[in-house]
Amino acid sequence: MSPIVHCVRHAQGVHNLSHANHHLPDPELTPLGEEQAGALGARFPALENIQLILSSPLRRAIQTALLAFPSKVGDGGLQVIAWPEVQEASDLICDTGRDLLEIKAEFEKLPVDFTVVEPGWHIKEGKWAPVAGRLLERAQLARQWLSQRPEKEIVVVSHGCFLHSLTNDWVNAVNSHATDWANAEVRSFAFAHDEDERPALRETLESRKNRGLGPVALTKEQQLELQQATLKMWIEWGVILA
Repeated sequence: MSPIVHCVRHAQGVHNLSHANHHLPDPELTPLGEEQAGALGARFPALENIQLILSSPLRRAIQTALLAFPSKVGDGGLQVIAWPEVQEASDLICDTGRDLLEIKAEFEKLPVDFTVVEPGWHIKEGKWAPVAGRLLERAQLARQWLSQRPEKEIVVVSHGCFLHSLTNDWVNAVNSHATDWANAEVRSFAFAHDEDERPALRETLESRKNRGLGPVALTKEQQLELQQATLKMWIEWGVILA
């Protein structure tokens, strides 16, 4: 049986304060972001059932995971697994990670596992390229990998733009932030399968209710239309490439 996946957008980073801060490399959380991450764990659904915590290797995502789940990581028996597949979509300086040795050195005394982070993961080329097609391919590969995990419930700490791709939910993704995910927001998903039998994430009814939404989501066709419109706008804005 495929796991429940709790998707989390990182808490507020310094780059979220203004567009001028987008030139900052791999920015850290703000003091408010640290508070948001700490509060997340207190209101997290079914925290006791979490068996795996995955995080983008970008600093703000790892910090969010460590601060949000102190009862689960370290003495709690889990480590935060840095997973480059869920790094952010764009090649803005603020969305680009650092060399593996550098980031490992920063977190070496903390319960973070970098085993699956490939050297060169931060170079926005190949499968990491900020190109629409590659972004969708990366999201599909991530869903496939998650669907095969043995854990019952998994946390994935990622980024606003990529979370639209991972969940294939494109509602309200065209705005000044290029995402409608709030900082430190969590949404929960179960696996279903598309007509071609590829694993797909569907937001749970409880998660939708918590967001003030009804039980009926958009159809696959409606989401595809939104996806195409969103990617077109992101390309026009320079968030990603065609």
